[in-house]
Amino acid sequence: INAEYMGTFTPPLMLLAGLGREVARSRLPLAAMPWAVRSFHVPKYRHVDTPYNNADTPFEFTDANMEKISQILKKYPKQFKRSAVIPLLDLAQRQHNNWIPLAAMNKIAKILDLEPVKVYEVVTFYSMFNREPVGKYFIQLCGTTPCQLCGSEQLTAAIEKHLGIKEGGTTEDGLFTLLEVECLGACANAPMVQINDDFYEDLTVETTIKLLDDLKAGRPVKVGPQNGRNTCEGILGKTSLLTPVGGPYCRDL
Repeated sequence: INAEYMGTFTPPLMLLAGLGREVARSRLPLAAMPWAVRSFHVPKYRHVDTPYNNADTPFEFTDANMEKISQILKKYPKQFKRSAVIPLLDLAQRQHNNWIPLAAMNKIAKILDLEPVKVYEVVTFYSMFNREPVGKYFIQLCGTTPCQLCGSEQLTAAIEKHLGIKEGGTTEDGLFTLLEVECLGACANAPMVQINDDFYEDLTVETTIKLLDDLKAGRPVKVGPQNGRNTCEGILGKTSLLTPVGGPYCRDL
């Protein structure tokens, strides 16, 4: 149940939920209850015109990207060129500072001979596509269970304090946007963040702050684990396959 819409539990509803008579009488706000779950970012699917993002905002692919589009379309039969919608959206987002304006979606619809709504459906389905401006460094912080148990909430608090923004916000200088997301598939390296295309794993509050400072200063940063381990290797290091494996191999049989 979402506190934003429910506000408080009414006594009958609480009794039906089996939460007890005394709790039912309290009429506490849901967010104040001990079992209240954390909220996740929910994208807004309805487009609202703005001066910087409307159907009349100019957008054209660069000549270099038009050449890439030509090569991409060659991968698909002409009658199925609509299958190129995701690669073209990715291309538009990379060209346009990591977000896709409405005009770019309409442009892609024309290139692929699609109704614009078909492109809108794809953009609003995949969280990898941004429909509003984000910072130069787009921080996606995993908040799913393994990362949460390993300290993602502490990382969120530290990032918010260090950058002076809240989750979902962008710094005034336009450098950083922070967004909590669901599982990014690096559970063995929890907690972790994805910044633009790269994973930064095995984070602590200290290494996270250092990472942000290095990015802001333009210093080189190390992608991957930040605690010195090799990929997702265990803390004991390599314990098996220490020598080359002899044949025969299945591929040779």
